[in-house]
Amino acid sequence: MRASTLLASAVVLSIAVAGGAEAQTTPLLDGTVDTRIGELEFELGTPTVETAQALYDELDFQRAVQAYIWALPIVGLAQARAMHEATTGATDGDIVTYEGYLPTSVWLTANVTTPYIVGFADLATTGPLEIDVPAGQLAGVVNTAWQSPVTDLGLTGPDGGNGGRYLILGPEQMIARPNADFVFQSSTNDIFFFYRVLEADPDRAEALKTAVRVFPYAQRFGPPATRFLDFAPEGAQTPWSHPTGMAYWERLSESLAGEPVADRDRFFMAMLRPLGIIPGVPFEPDERQIRILTDAALVGEAMARANSFDKRFAGASYRDDSSWDVVIQVDPEQDVDGWSELDERAAYTFEAISTSEGMVSQKPGVGQAYLGAYRDADGDALDGAETYQLTIPANPPAKQFWSVTVYDAGSRTTVQNPQQRADRSSRSEGLAVNDDGSVDLFFGPEAPESGESNWIQTNPGRGWFAYLRLYGPLEPYFERSWVLPDIEKSE
Repeated sequence: MRASTLLASAVVLSIAVAGGAEAQTTPLLDGTVDTRIGELEFELGTPTVETAQALYDELDFQRAVQAYIWALPIVGLAQARAMHEATTGATDGDIVTYEGYLPTSVWLTANVTTPYIVGFADLATTGPLEIDVPAGQLAGVVNTAWQSPVTDLGLTGPDGGNGGRYLILGPEQMIARPNADFVFQSSTNDIFFFYRVLEADPDRAEALKTAVRVFPYAQRFGPPATRFLDFAPEGAQTPWSHPTGMAYWERLSESLAGEPVADRDRFFMAMLRPLGIIPGVPFEPDERQIRILTDAALVGEAMARANSFDKRFAGASYRDDSSWDVVIQVDPEQDVDGWSELDERAAYTFEAISTSEGMVSQKPGVGQAYLGAYRDADGDALDGAETYQLTIPANPPAKQFWSVTVYDAGSRTTVQNPQQRADRSSRSEGLAVNDDGSVDLFFGPEAPESGESNWIQTNPGRGWFAYLRLYGPLEPYFERSWVLPDIEKSE
């Protein structure tokens, strides 16, 4: 076998040598070549100096656009933290309640029906952090800086609503015999945690909100009191959307500093280096880099909008006969067999903040479900100058409650209007219910003849989209047998 193999190899080699120049089948680039990025000049296969520079500019631009999409989760969360701390004075481990229309209007696609109770921490500063969760109707999550879950808390967490002591460790932190019920390690130093109180009774809900305790594990024998703050704005608020232009890259540079690099991100870190974004090095881009990054931020945002509002993922449509999409297309861990969900992660984190196992729970009656409408029944973008109607059928598949919230397409935050009302839900006071149990909702610049109880005002000149949330979704949702009508223009 060995002799015959060597003989066969020798024959192949002799044929290749005999072919000589004729075996060189690769065409030689020479002269002017027309491409989608313009004309390129070559001299016997070698690009001219001008062409080489044009190719490098295009290479860096393409990589910057892809880096924009890759970075959406860490930039979105870093922007939220910066604004959260600047407007409330909160520091590591402080808890801030955002409740009602104005406070929640700053967050990406917030649910106005329930309060957002939020905290951030840098584990490199605090050391391992303990979060004590009380028993009761409370559900929350701890996220990494990349918005992947460290753990759920409460009803959808390992304590199952019975309460418990959670210990969160940073990437390099270890404790030999931790005294906690549940121990989790974050892959990043920066973490985000939030929880909702789903208790319907106002007194019990208020007690649960302030029963959570957060403190450095090193201070567990005499922990300081957790500081609770309320976000109480006046008037319309600046949305906490992703920054635009060069501000996007400045926020990215800041957020990457001090964080470990996951293996899946090493090539992206390499792409950023020629653009001046290197962790631990001051971000001081030159004119060329600024020009490329500014253009890439614009094109990257445009691609992010297509990726979110016109999802092309298999299974994105709730039903074949429906314009509603399943909003969360990403596995919270962001890694599946053989690949990482780059576009799925970007689609969600461009329009929302935070992921959790509870948000994608497949267990009836547990967690939440999110459906999004970005177009009307005719396939047209939802226009703030038009009037629309949506009928929620009787007995929607929600164990707890349902809500519909309207968001501005530009900022992805709640629509701004004089009524200071962006949602209607089964918990809304004065909601008009039809005799058959269905509910008609109206969206438009003017109130319908039936009155304002079921109306959300939209703004001419602005596009919008809507989320339907089901809290405690039931079997008909998971089976997709429940039919949710499209949003339709009203005559």
